[in-house]
Amino acid sequence: MRSRYKPWAADLIDAHPEIVIPDPENQKGKWHEVFGNVNPLHIEAGTGKGRFITGMAKQNPDINYIGIELFDSVIVTALETVLAEEGGIPNLRLLRVNAKELQSFFEKGEVDRLYLNFSDPWPKTRHAKRRLTHETFLKLYEAVLPEGGEIHFKTDNRGLFEYSLTSISEYGMLLKDVSLDLHANEPEWNIMTEYEEKFSKKGQPIYRLEAQYQTK
Repeated sequence: MRSRYKPWAADLIDAHPEIVIPDPENQKGKWHEVFGNVNPLHIEAGTGKGRFITGMAKQNPDINYIGIELFDSVIVTALETVLAEEGGIPNLRLLRVNAKELQSFFEKGEVDRLYLNFSDPWPKTRHAKRRLTHETFLKLYEAVLPEGGEIHFKTDNRGLFEYSLTSISEYGMLLKDVSLDLHANEPEWNIMTEYEEKFSKKGQPIYRLEAQYQTK
């Protein structure tokens, strides 16, 4: 998710290394030390402006969360949300990195769950390898999740959803809780992203699935 250029964003991010971790590669295998507990760790790849990850962290204080976003002008909004909370959000950290490099920041089994929300659908066939549910990415996530680890995926794009169902199934993962219209019977625990709210207000169905890695 790109956003209008904010020349002050980098300075604000650099001023808060306790939230936007500046050296995540040095924390690999030590994230429980960063959070100061041994709670489960959930991450969101492509956290955008952070509405989902901040909402999840506030809703589930006994789970640690990390939001990953590459662009300063986007992740700074998530940072501002944390700073606006009295006492901050102690179970949330942010990484200003490329999600393609997950293995540089997390050891096998260190991440308990991965969220993918409204990622770029890359609709052209020749760009299929860029979709975050392509086999290459599924293999990447598997490298940091434990056996039985889960991916939770939401999108408004039916084509990407159908592709993801096939890709995930062919990879050998177990599909769970597949929804073709999440808001038709919206669960109480659902936290909407910015995109999700925008599209749902227009009557666009939101597609969601959970997928679990199986022992090979």
